Formats: sequence, C-alpha cells, structure tokens
Amino acid sequence: MKLPFPNAPSATAAMALLLSGLLSAPAAARVYDRVEVRGAQFVPERDIRLTCGAAAGIDYFDAELRAIEECLMSTGVFDAVRLFSEADTLVIEVEETDLRPGRVEGSVMYDSQDEVTLGFSFERYNLFPGTFGAFHVDIARQARRLDAGLYRSDAFGETLDAGLDLAGYRTEYDDLAYHGESLRGAPLLAWTPSEDLRIEAGAGWRRHRMSGVETDASALLRQEAGTVSAPYLRLGLDYAPRGDADEAGDDGRPAPAVVLGLDQYLWNLGHDAALSETRLRADAQMALGGAMRLLAGLGAGRVQGLTGRATRAVDRFHPGADTFRGFAPRGIGPRDRGDALGANSYVIASLELQREIAEIRRHDLRAGVFTDIGSAWDLDDTLGGRIDDAAHLRATLGLSLAMDLDGTPASLYLARPVLDEPGDRGQVFGLSVSLAF
Repeated sequence: MKLPFPNAPSATAAMALLLSGLLSAPAAARVYDRVEVRGAQFVPERDIRLTCGAAAGIDYFDAELRAIEECLMSTGVFDAVRLFSEADTLVIEVEETDLRPGRVEGSVMYDSQDEVTLGFSFERYNLFPGTFGAFHVDIARQARRLDAGLYRSDAFGETLDAGLDLAGYRTEYDDLAYHGESLRGAPLLAWTPSEDLRIEAGAGWRRHRMSGVETDASALLRQEAGTVSAPYLRLGLDYAPRGDADEAGDDGRPAPAVVLGLDQYLWNLGHDAALSETRLRADAQMALGGAMRLLAGLGAGRVQGLTGRATRAVDRFHPGADTFRGFAPRGIGPRDRGDALGANSYVIASLELQREIAEIRRHDLRAGVFTDIGSAWDLDDTLGGRIDDAAHLRATLGLSLAMDLDGTPASLYLARPVLDEPGDRGQVFGLSVSLAF
C-alpha cells in the first residue's frame, strides 16, 4: 500500500544532511551486506530504503547513519527512526505516524453493465492494531454488491501477510430469466516474495443461490434452480513488473508494461456440485513514440464440474458490455428461447491504438481505435442438441476516449460488431465514469 512522503526533503537538503555527517565523521567506515526495514506497515520498505540513500555495499560512517535518520524524520511520516547494525545487516527501525486514520466516501457511477450505481466506502488504518479494515457497498437498480475485509501486512514475517475477505452480491437483471445471489467469506494468506509477485491463498465458505426462475424460461434454467452451500478454496497470482514503463530501451522508448493475473477456485468442496473455475487476465502497453501507445489485453475463463454434475447459469460466464465492447451485457454465448444461459468457457482479446489529443486541467485526453475479438461457448447439457453451444467467433471495431480525472478513470466508446451470431445483443455506446464525494 503506497503512502507518499508529504514533506519529503529535496535532493539538496538530503545531500546537505549527508554532507554534514561526512564532515564530522571519524576515519573508520563500515560496509553492510544488506539493508532491512522494520516496523513499516503502510510506507513501502523500498521507499524507506531509497528516499535518503540507505543501500547495501556502501561505506557508511556513524555520522552518515545519523544523517540518514534525520533525513527520514524530516519526511514527516515517522514518529521515530533508528539505524543500527546486526552482524552484516543495516537495520532501519521506524515508527510510522498515523497520517491516514480513515476515509469515508460516497460515489455515483455510471457504466454500461449496471447503469447508475450508488456506492459507499469506509476504510481505516489501524482499525485494530496494525490492521487495515475496509467496507464497500454498491447499489444499482438491478444489482447490489458488498465487499469487506481486514488486512494485516507482515503478519507472519516480512513477506507473509494475512487477512479476512467477505463478499456478496444479488442480481435481478431484466434480461435474465432468474435471480442470482452469493455470499462468501474466507481467511487468506498473501506471500510477496518480490515486489513484482504476489500469491494469495484462502479457504472459506460460500452460499450460492439461483432463484426466481420464470415459468416460461428455458427448461435448462428451470432444472438448475436451487441453493448450494459448501466450502471452497482459492489460489490467486498477480505478476506486475515494476519500473518497466519508466525504463528506456536501446531506442530511448519506454519498455512494455505487463500485468498478469491468475485465479483458481475450487467451489462446493464435499458436495456433488463441486466445481473448478479458472480465470486468466493479461494486459500490456507499449509506447510507440510521441503521444502514441499500443494497448493489448486478454481475458479467459473455464468452469467445469468435478463430479460429473453440470454447471449452473450462476456459475457460468456472461461476457458483454465493458468486457466485450460492442455487445450488450450478457450479449453473447449460448441461448435457448431467447434466454442467456452463460458459457463454461470464454476467451476475449483486445488491441487498441491510443493517442493523446489534448490536455484538460493538466489531465491527458486520449483517443483510440480498437478491436475486440473472442467467443463464449460450451454447455454440459444442450437439451439433446437443441442448444447451439459451439465456439462461434465474434469481433467488434470501435473508437474510444479516455481520461484519468484525479485518479478516477473515465471512458467512452462507440463500437459495432463485424462478426456476430443470430441472437447476439449488440450495444453501440458504452460509458464508464464515477463521481466521489
């Protein structure tokens, strides 16, 4: 969790502190093999090490170490700082000032998926000693969602965090012939072996319900209704190399930035409706020189029964809207009698060329041209072959506008399908914007 240094000293001030220490230093100096930070909860340890020049492999006089202490204290984010040695390790022990005790925020958001959504968020650092707490709820006409959690960094050592995750939703979409409802909670562990890699694991309980199926709905939906309540396991992996977007290559252009994510769920363990669900996401961007950049994305998923029992509509994937621009929410995939059934598998790739075209209040306005291409397919039960669940390829072309307004992204796109199937539902216009207060 990154926390900026509000009163960070200038390079000149930091140099003066170090120089003053050097001038008064004795003749002997010491080299440390590693630098270890202790006591940091919210300020990244890397920032603490680098802000005032504490690094391994450098000769340090005692007076220089005291100058580093003064430099870190001058940032305004620590109540106490102490540098000392343990064998060949330089230890930086800090006590952080509670600069952000909490935040309460409301929001109004519009997007192509849920239309107008009212949101409420509460966050507090040190809700319990050393523990971050958060609560967020979204309310829209056809959907309600809840997320809450507790999180403690370095709970079991420098790279092992712990937390508790709670999430739930209820949907009553007009274009679906049923209602979906889910509530789950799990303790989790997160391992960060490096700044680029994060691995999470959790085990908990989920109650998953499909109800309100209309009497004239597809026979497949009518036979899938019901509630499953059972334990589950989750494994998540996120890989995001830091600094790639800022490091220039041989041609002077920034290197590509890549973000990868993988989530694996084992739902309904010990139940005859046990499922495996896998989700993959990848995003990359590359500067092309000047104001141009190339964006690429990939999303894919697969859900399947582990005991021979078929998946249900509330388990399956329903791509569309912002996940497949040019199609309406739940706009592609197998259908029966006009009802969207969802799909066991999906793959969607996107490619977009963007250019900065203006600056509005010091924020860049970017325009782009894009194509999305993919498919959603496969059902366990096609009602004797009556339902077409083949992997038909879809593709769209479109134009986009995007801007980041003080950390809040806003985007607009116009798109239309160039490859589609009978029964697909298109959506030319898409908008995502939010207002926080």
